[in-house]
Amino acid sequence: MIRISDADQARVAEAVARAEATTSGEIYCVVAPEVSTDVETPLIWAAAIALLLPALALLAGLRPAMLTALFGGWTVGHASAVDGAILSALITYVGLQAAVFVVAALVVSIPPIRRALTPRGLKVAQVRRAAMDLFLAKDLHRTRDRTGVLIFAALAEHRVEVIADEGIYAAAPHAVWDEVVADVVAGMKRGKVADGFIAAVARTGAILAQHMPPRAGDTNELPDGLTVLPR
Repeated sequence: MIRISDADQARVAEAVARAEATTSGEIYCVVAPEVSTDVETPLIWAAAIALLLPALALLAGLRPAMLTALFGGWTVGHASAVDGAILSALITYVGLQAAVFVVAALVVSIPPIRRALTPRGLKVAQVRRAAMDLFLAKDLHRTRDRTGVLIFAALAEHRVEVIADEGIYAAAPHAVWDEVVADVVAGMKRGKVADGFIAAVARTGAILAQHMPPRAGDTNELPDGLTVLPR
């Protein structure tokens, strides 16, 4: 689990409070150790390996009858018994294929290997879905002026998502959010999680202040600190 010191939490909270003092918007910061726990990737790779490996073995000269002898089966001395030998070899072949599938699935299920073998497009979709689910779960879409902004970082996937509610998303140019993402990424690359979020919060506050100035009666609708999700 990611450790954020009390001092860093206080710094992020101060940065959010400072930014929100200049706008009617709400900023919510979240970091997740990992969001992709899919089982599809290991199964797909295991199926591909289980299908491909025996085919490569056949191309290399391995024949079904050889499998029986290789694993201690009896050899056949009469032509009438050939069908039985082929059946025995095929059963051995299927058993080996199943074993390859299980081993491959277990190996690919190891988190670093699974992440390395997960297509980039799938990781992007998983992080975006997790960020959107959190945006809705925390009611950022129900802030008074529809100006909630979520800054979400998934560390294992090396991915940052910024989701702005329709009130601010329609007002601010889409390109400005790329700069917010870049601030978080820069902090992550230096191993300074809090610094990345503080820079992103300051930039987000400037964007919100430009398009959504403070209004009378504004209240703080969301926590100001950095929320760390459990693994």
